[in-house]
Amino acid sequence: MIKKIFSLVILSLIGILFQPALAKERMPYRIVQDPVGVYIIELNSSKAKGHLIPFYVDDLAENKEVYDLTFSKFVVNAGFFDPKNQKTVSYVVINGDTVLDPTQNESLMNNTTLKPYMGKILNRSEFRILEDSKKNIIYDIAPHNEKPKNGFVIKHSVQAGPMLFPDLRLEEEFFVIKKDGKIISESASALHKYARTAIGIRENNVYIFIVTTKHPMTLEELSDLTRKWGMEKAMAFDGGGSTSFDSAELHVISEKDNKARKLKSFLIFK
Repeated sequence: MIKKIFSLVILSLIGILFQPALAKERMPYRIVQDPVGVYIIELNSSKAKGHLIPFYVDDLAENKEVYDLTFSKFVVNAGFFDPKNQKTVSYVVINGDTVLDPTQNESLMNNTTLKPYMGKILNRSEFRILEDSKKNIIYDIAPHNEKPKNGFVIKHSVQAGPMLFPDLRLEEEFFVIKKDGKIISESASALHKYARTAIGIRENNVYIFIVTTKHPMTLEELSDLTRKWGMEKAMAFDGGGSTSFDSAELHVISEKDNKARKLKSFLIFK
């Protein structure tokens, strides 16, 4: 009897000692810094099935407010929006329904300067969560007008852009305008160093890139970063002062004076 009790005590102690390691092994994501001021969140999709979804607010809200409201494991900023009228400039789909539609933004659609480029703006890249009839989930990044992969439907999606990898689609998605081979205009400060947010896919695992004001990048440099990390596909989310990330381990604010910008759409991990 004494031997049995002793054995149980030893087993309990072993369980306590190895509990942190086991907990770490069960974690569906990890955060690494590469280089200083740039964070990469690696999300193991096999452990995260169905828990990564877009989120939006009717008005605008800070990333941290959404993190607290939804009790999520992490929240990251996502699509473009107009801070003046608080309406979206990016499509967002949740559970098959288009919940944010840029064609309903009168200021965008009636902008005479943008009208010649509206086809490019509305067809910017989007991060997709696809599902088949057997509830299998895969991830993809594609232009908005591109049909989903055979056998799959778009369960969730959030648009921003541009596509970063395998092709950097600056001109195709109206982030730069060229005339006679020279760049005459840019959007989203594409050619300048700013805080950036990006998302990538490798072997059906999801990677989120948070480039802070400590190590700002151009979109071309951001593309190089996703290539370095072996992404099969990657795209940018809204950046600059919108770049935000909140989790138990990491809080990032990129707006001036350390004030958080109010945003329209997000990607949350429950």
